[in-house]
Amino acid sequence: MKHTFVICAYKESPYLESCIKSLKAQIVKSNIKIATSTPNDHIYNIAKKYNIEVFVNDKKKPENVSNIGFDWQFAYNTAQTELVTIAHQDDIYLKNYTKDLLKYKKRYPDMTLFTTSSITLKNGRIKQFGKVEIVKKILRLPLRVNALNNISFIKRLAITFGNPIIAPSCAYDKRLCPKDLFISELKFALDWESLLKLSKLEGRIVLSERPGICYRIHDEATTKKSIMDNSRQMEESIMFDTLLPKPVADIYKKIYQSSYNAYF
Repeated sequence: MKHTFVICAYKESPYLESCIKSLKAQIVKSNIKIATSTPNDHIYNIAKKYNIEVFVNDKKKPENVSNIGFDWQFAYNTAQTELVTIAHQDDIYLKNYTKDLLKYKKRYPDMTLFTTSSITLKNGRIKQFGKVEIVKKILRLPLRVNALNNISFIKRLAITFGNPIIAPSCAYDKRLCPKDLFISELKFALDWESLLKLSKLEGRIVLSERPGICYRIHDEATTKKSIMDNSRQMEESIMFDTLLPKPVADIYKKIYQSSYNAYF
């Protein structure tokens, strides 16, 4: 196996089993593991049903690291293969995901990160071409030119005016990425910050616009909670201030916040 899905399992998600089924249904098989900081019977019973090993993050968290960053880093470290996808328990992976990943990795050995477009799943309905999805496709345009997606300016350009990369669709080459990729104070914008780190390094960010996942929106999702407690707004503000001059950043903050209605 060259690739591992490590599922970040949290509490008692009703969607965990659906996620596992989608990973088991991949055309090309991968290792599957579960990483959790909230071990419970629900997780263990499902893991036993599908013969998946559970790894418990019981290490002490440094004070300046977010809980999510700490858990993602633990999941990342759990994989023993060169390629790893930190799978989100709420989402469904389409059967072509691993096949596409390995196809692009063979074509571009310097690929540090692989990412795909997604299909949104909300209230049991599939939405592929909503306003938010279209904007993200536009922002990702610089990455579609594979002859240029190893250039730092191009990689940074794709994430300068917002983060169009679907975090659970990302696969990382551990040999080419930093060992501490997810160690951060940020919670919601953690993935955006990690993309900025990768944009500065040698290597290619490869995008497949063929959907690789169904991204689930629901009331208990971290994304929605981060909007409700204003942590998303605060952390996105930090990222825009890092990437853009302040007058321009202030404009994009307002534009970006107008997209939050998609989660309600």
